[in-house]
Amino acid sequence: MKHWANMEERGVIWGMQLLLKVYLLFGRRVLQVFLYPVVSYYWLINGKARAASIDYLRRVSAFWPAGTIRTERYGSYLHFIAFANAIIDKLAAWSGAISLNDVEYHGRDAIVSHLEHGQGVLILGSHLGNMEVCRVIAKLRKNLTVNVLVHTKHAEKFNALLNRYAESGRMNLVQVTEMNAATAMLLQDKIEAGELVVIAADRIPVTGQGRVAKARFLGATALFPQGPYILASLLKCPVYTLFCLKRLDKQIIYFDHFSDGLNLPRKQRDERVQHYAQSYADRLQHYCQLEPLQWFNFYDFWQDGND
Repeated sequence: MKHWANMEERGVIWGMQLLLKVYLLFGRRVLQVFLYPVVSYYWLINGKARAASIDYLRRVSAFWPAGTIRTERYGSYLHFIAFANAIIDKLAAWSGAISLNDVEYHGRDAIVSHLEHGQGVLILGSHLGNMEVCRVIAKLRKNLTVNVLVHTKHAEKFNALLNRYAESGRMNLVQVTEMNAATAMLLQDKIEAGELVVIAADRIPVTGQGRVAKARFLGATALFPQGPYILASLLKCPVYTLFCLKRLDKQIIYFDHFSDGLNLPRKQRDERVQHYAQSYADRLQHYCQLEPLQWFNFYDFWQDGND
């Protein structure tokens, strides 16, 4: 089975630049004219992504039988269309079209309090909803920098594209194919400078090397990365989860307290990491229930769960 990182879109820099220009010149409706045919074509030709989408929707439907989630092909198509709309929202966030007034926050005061005291915060994100709204988070406080850890090798080019339209605050993409001592030191400096560090906690590491933990998710066992919790133990800072969902055409950001600081004693390390991974999986599961079509993982998430 291919690793998810090998399935990521290629050559997206120029494509995103083009889409962004179309969005800025003509607006959302015109951009949708471009996106929907492309997404429909992609849905038709990409059988693996379509199958993964159907599998996920079946699991959600079985886990919450009282829901009205569409499964099979039509449900999968709606899943892909939701992704197309999320792309437009990404462009809106990049261009500054989404302001603080367009976002509803839950749990923001706790984050602001840490920042006002010069305390940086580690935030566990996901591929549920729209992480690009983190650009709006940068406006929570003047000169705040939000550092998002990514696996793309084009991080510097994305940085230039994103920050070209920044009005206040910055979102900095930090390329981390693997976590090493130098990266940990860099992030420690950012935390000590009172910045936010965001890391996705629902994707296994690119380098593998067994750095994963098993957790129950939607009724079956799946693999989650150990990295976010090991990083949190090194940074010794408050940890929160972040989920940004679009509900009734409004971006809603949920900040939930995860820990005041993670401790991983050597003898209990695996047990503690397992506990934290399960706690995170439970939260991801809860928010997936709110907007199931907004979890954008188009690959077999349970492929190595051995369930």
